[in-house]
Amino acid sequence: LWLGFCLIFILPAAEKCGECGPGYASPLDAMKGPREEIIYVPCIYRNTGRGKPDFLATVDVDPKSPTYSQVIHRLPMPNVGDELHHSGWNVCSSCFGHSTKRRDRLVLPSLISSRIYVVDVGTDPRAPRLFKVVNPEDVFWKCGLGYPHTSHCLGSGEVMISTLGDPAGNGKGGFILLDGETFEVKGNWERGDETPPMGYDFWYQPRHNVLISTEWGVPKCLGYGFNPEDLKKGRYGRRLNVWDWSSHRYVQAIDVGEDSMPLEIRFLHNPDASEGFVGCTMSSAIHRFFRTQRGDWAAEKVIQVPSKKVEGWLLPEMPGFITDILISLDDRFLYFSNWLHGDVRQYDISNTRQPQLVGQVFLGGSITRGGPVKVCGDEELQSQPEPFIIQGKKVPGGPQMLQLSLDGKRLYVTTSLYSAWDRQFYPDLLTDGAVMLQLDVDTEQGGLAVNKNFLVDFGKEPDGPCLAHEMRYPGGDCTSDIWV
Repeated sequence: LWLGFCLIFILPAAEKCGECGPGYASPLDAMKGPREEIIYVPCIYRNTGRGKPDFLATVDVDPKSPTYSQVIHRLPMPNVGDELHHSGWNVCSSCFGHSTKRRDRLVLPSLISSRIYVVDVGTDPRAPRLFKVVNPEDVFWKCGLGYPHTSHCLGSGEVMISTLGDPAGNGKGGFILLDGETFEVKGNWERGDETPPMGYDFWYQPRHNVLISTEWGVPKCLGYGFNPEDLKKGRYGRRLNVWDWSSHRYVQAIDVGEDSMPLEIRFLHNPDASEGFVGCTMSSAIHRFFRTQRGDWAAEKVIQVPSKKVEGWLLPEMPGFITDILISLDDRFLYFSNWLHGDVRQYDISNTRQPQLVGQVFLGGSITRGGPVKVCGDEELQSQPEPFIIQGKKVPGGPQMLQLSLDGKRLYVTTSLYSAWDRQFYPDLLTDGAVMLQLDVDTEQGGLAVNKNFLVDFGKEPDGPCLAHEMRYPGGDCTSDIWV
């Protein structure tokens, strides 16, 4: 009721004075927000052999600034070996109607140590400082969970974090609930005895009384690298897991294929929409999920990236390995990265059942010309792509994490997936460091082009090359804000 009152009576004034709380009233309003000036990026030293703590980098992305495309601040964590991965906010647009709340704390779960760091980005956004450390014992004892991954703010003001497993490293899908002000562990979000065998990412949609989560794999297996034998033993995920939002109970599993490994999941931003997309990494497919006329949920494959027949690689066929997806705030375009093939793709999803490829650019990858891999059969390309070079640097690795500007015109890309898999698939990342790139987006007809003036080279860090992962803007973005 308060949110409705705020939108009807307070919004006109709030547009002028900002009294309506954090975020934006709607996704289309968010598209009118200010251009991003800084971006926060977790940087990882685990598995690099350097013995340094991970840190949060603040990157200047203002083209008018003298420090454009440079790291302007580093906040090291107090421990070594955490594996910072994804991050989220204390509050977001789900709390738009609450004028007393501020988006001023960035929540950083550690994938391996199970610590949760809370960073103060409100006091000085350009120089964040550590606010609180949630110790892993609190997570283990109060929730029976470990290996935290995705953090989302809730309309209640609480913070919810999905997990990959239990404290021993066995697979178990569950959710940690934090107090949104003290960040104390309150316990589990889920209720009931039934839980999924694995966890990873999630998205919730209160207007349809649903939360849907995904599955990566068993932590104690994937933690040391990728072993193809684990695929045959069911140690990687294949389900979308559906939860009743109001009762917090696990109600349905949607099978998207053996060893498909569904990772990033995104509802359309329109809170009335009862559909979205999920990227399946190993099967290199995009599935559209949707609510059926019966009231349950289903999924259908709408994009398939063909594997390439290769020599000189781990397997005789190389999947695209879709590792990140996102949807523009106007729900017009879907973007995803093929970490192994090396390309970023843009699809027009005006018809969600028939996405149309409208943009593609290669940014490295495992099949570049002159490398150790020979492509023997390719349904898409006539020849192997050239190595990607920008500002004289040959970029190691492939495109991985994505973040889109609010107006949809700039797509940011980093190249590290996860330190143990980086070490296995792209060992040069550990010696040369990851990079952050920016693509210019044609929002009219579709199309992607590299901005040659933008390069953040994490190979030149003072403590040595590091691995850069997910990106967040202080004012919210396409993958952290949910409208209720």
